[in-house]
Amino acid sequence: MNIQKPLFPKNLLCFSHLRWDFVFQRPQHLMSRFAAEMNVFILEEPIFENLETGYLAIDNRHEQLTIVTPHLPFGLDQELEKLLMRKLLTEFIGETDLNDWIFWYYTPMALQFSDHHTAALTVFDCMDELSAFDFAPKELVLLEKMLLKTADVVFTGGHSLHEAKKDQHNNIHVFPSSIDKTHFSKARTADEEPADQANIKGFKLGFVGVIDERFDAKLIEEIALKRPEWQIVLLGPVVKVAMESLPTGTNLHYLGQKNYQDLPAYLSGWDVALIPFAINNSTRFISPTKTPEYLAAGLRVVSTPIRDVVKPYGIEKLVSIASNADEFISAIEHAIAQNDTVEWKNKVDVFLSDKSWENTFEEMKKKMHWTLFETDKLLAS
Repeated sequence: MNIQKPLFPKNLLCFSHLRWDFVFQRPQHLMSRFAAEMNVFILEEPIFENLETGYLAIDNRHEQLTIVTPHLPFGLDQELEKLLMRKLLTEFIGETDLNDWIFWYYTPMALQFSDHHTAALTVFDCMDELSAFDFAPKELVLLEKMLLKTADVVFTGGHSLHEAKKDQHNNIHVFPSSIDKTHFSKARTADEEPADQANIKGFKLGFVGVIDERFDAKLIEEIALKRPEWQIVLLGPVVKVAMESLPTGTNLHYLGQKNYQDLPAYLSGWDVALIPFAINNSTRFISPTKTPEYLAAGLRVVSTPIRDVVKPYGIEKLVSIASNADEFISAIEHAIAQNDTVEWKNKVDVFLSDKSWENTFEEMKKKMHWTLFETDKLLAS
């Protein structure tokens, strides 16, 4: 007798604090893969405009991936905003059966307007310690505690974050930053840099990522001043810090945010990649996606002592760890003096061989399936 395998819900609603068209990272990698198998709706944070009432803008990116952006009137107090968002969410879900839905949270703040609905499965993908970021809402800590009670399964974006949260949930699993290895490996064979970077001549150090309170601007300034012959290329949007507060110089090049598809071409022109994160509350639990991306591109990497970079990448001697400008300079000089490039890249490839977003996606689905169907059997037994 054939026993039919239980079916997953056919809709996934992702509550995201990040715009879909911001930087392409964990949410985009995972939600794009879910959208190949079910209907995925990305509910972004609101945009405030001169309106009399609110509405949801629906943007169908392809058959099963839809971006949903609330547009709300200016000047709403917090309570009215929550009430309006609750109304819009209820209208959006409509008459559909909530057993056909997975709720996937990246931001606990969304619980304020969604806690009156109970989906078949609630997932909290705890990507960062958001409460440690600048300008974090004061309600965030309490709402996260509520979400940790509400969620059926919790994923964390790194080992440090898992250590901090593991005692707060009985079904919590660590899924560190993964990689689209095929994509970033293109940097190893690319023979032409994009025009804005090709015009920069000389030895190039590079960083790609959001430039915000986590970025150690002072460190970059000191390296630039002590090695004026080195060119430092910085790719990414500037967020929550004033552009005028960042260091400037003839060897500092802010090239802005780039399309994800173009990143390998930029990385192909670098000699060494940098992870210049400040050591502060906002970086205490981060697991930088750029670490495996740089390595897949065939680049030597120097990083500040971020815990999830030190272990495993520093311990495995795949990334050099440095705490100040002099140590960075020494590590960079040591990196460029190495002549074991083929051997080192082979070691990198072995380490990265089982680390892919595809594997992460499949393993997450297994945890979700177990949570949905196997726990019911345990409770019934």
